[in-house]
Amino acid sequence: MSVLDRLGRPLGSLRLSVTDRCNMRCRYCMPEDDYVWLPRASLLTFEEMARLTGGFTGLGVRKVRLTGGEPLLRHDLPTLVELLRRDRRIEDLAITTNGLLLARQAAELRAAGLDRVTVSLDTLRAERALEFARTARHGDILAGIETARDAGLPVKLNTVVIRGFNDDELVPLLEHARAVGAELRYIEYMDVGGATRWSMEDVVPQREILERLAARFGPIEPVFEPESRAPAERFRLSDGTTFGVIASTTRPFCRDCDRSRLTADGTWYLCLYAEAGVDLRAPLRAGADDAALAELVRATWSERADRGAEQRAAAPERGVLHQIGALRADPRREMHTRGG
Repeated sequence: MSVLDRLGRPLGSLRLSVTDRCNMRCRYCMPEDDYVWLPRASLLTFEEMARLTGGFTGLGVRKVRLTGGEPLLRHDLPTLVELLRRDRRIEDLAITTNGLLLARQAAELRAAGLDRVTVSLDTLRAERALEFARTARHGDILAGIETARDAGLPVKLNTVVIRGFNDDELVPLLEHARAVGAELRYIEYMDVGGATRWSMEDVVPQREILERLAARFGPIEPVFEPESRAPAERFRLSDGTTFGVIASTTRPFCRDCDRSRLTADGTWYLCLYAEAGVDLRAPLRAGADDAALAELVRATWSERADRGAEQRAAAPERGVLHQIGALRADPRREMHTRGG
């Protein structure tokens, strides 16, 4: 049975960052030119990641998602997938990627035991990808999506919606997802980590997203999933096409959140907005046994009362969460380090 926090939320999902490096520079995550990287010697080995993950699954975690940075930059990632797959308590092993390297690795990841993949796709226009994410390889992202599907991996697409940048692509992106057999999730622009140019005026709320889609596709009905703790609310078009909206900014779902995040250097964050994390690498490398590590996780989660998104939504003057100086002083505040 899962350990519960002070609000009755189970420890059910772990986002495991394998690197803080990325080969794109998206405006909502990594808009600056220079970053402070985690020291390579501090990064967990695959064996250490698997061991720590075992402590979490012993306390109720059943979903594990590999993140980054860009996780496919971590050399020999299928080896980690194989290690994690040995833990029979993991019911869902997934990865979130920008897709640039997916075409060359999809088949091997599937063979290693990966269950599914989520690809970030913020635009269908190559020129916008160049401007927004500073990559000229938009075609590689599209190819990665199709290759993953052909390898037998179910695919979801994530689109961060920003007013004035890509909100005119709401319909084309959904049509593209339908065409390639993927489910699309629109994500409200969040004021986290490196979103140092965030403004509430840039946020396209869930209500507006649904109104615009309904104007094109007709009636939209919600998909009720009473047992789900997934961050996306799912909806269905009249033709059966499903999609999701993650409305963290305007409709926080903190009271149902069962997710926590482990950085590539072993720092555990109980909330995306958390100021501080728990160092699991130090006791691991100091020789703590599995029972001691699991007890540290259990005791910490049982005292959890985080409601970061709710508290941000209630702020009377909501502005940028972190200035550049604060991010450089503590790179673990960055979403590419923490795993968004």
